[in-house]
Amino acid sequence: MTETYSLAEATMKVILDRRSIREFTDEPVSEEDLQAILECARQAPSGENAQPWRFIIVKDPARRKAIAAIAGGGSGRRFTAEFVTKKMQERFATLQDEAKKKAAFEKLTSGQVSAFVGDAPVIIVVCGKKDTWDMPYDTSAAIENMLLMITALGLGGCWVIAPCIDVRDEERMQELLGVPAGYKVVSAISVGHPVRPHRPRPRLPLHELVYSEEWGTPYYEAKQ
Repeated sequence: MTETYSLAEATMKVILDRRSIREFTDEPVSEEDLQAILECARQAPSGENAQPWRFIIVKDPARRKAIAAIAGGGSGRRFTAEFVTKKMQERFATLQDEAKKKAAFEKLTSGQVSAFVGDAPVIIVVCGKKDTWDMPYDTSAAIENMLLMITALGLGGCWVIAPCIDVRDEERMQELLGVPAGYKVVSAISVGHPVRPHRPRPRLPLHELVYSEEWGTPYYEAKQ
């Protein structure tokens, strides 16, 4: 029997179902689905209706591989620095399984944590107009809209910043994709059919996040 949801329930279900998907099948993303995803991005809120976002659809295998290499290099440098400064060891201090800890270290420091982006059949590269006041926030709103529609369509996606967080990598992305000087490469979104459903990641409870009137006074009581 098909479940029915109110609009609010359906919206909440999509939000709760969204996961960062990093493994994809070879099945292509339909043009109909891709257009729906991009239409959701186009309808995102933006300050003064500036609409600073631009999107580059990358399907070419060689270009996807190049983006994956840039992403992997960026993540590898970032997490190697975190390992050398012992911050990574602090983050995983509570993980008792040494084999899992070693695997996590290797995945992060090798850059594979971000290089997977090239395995998706489609990468949506998000760019923003630099001279727009609210560009970082506007493009983030567009990205979240895309991720929610990706989920609603039964697809998988992941928001990847690794190819453009370092100015050197951003320059490589700009050259690879012909992005003009007035625009900044913001993120790469992998899109495809997920290999398997992913389990939900833990989230902090509301009573630890929401305050009443001033910082530190819980708005909600902790559940017993």
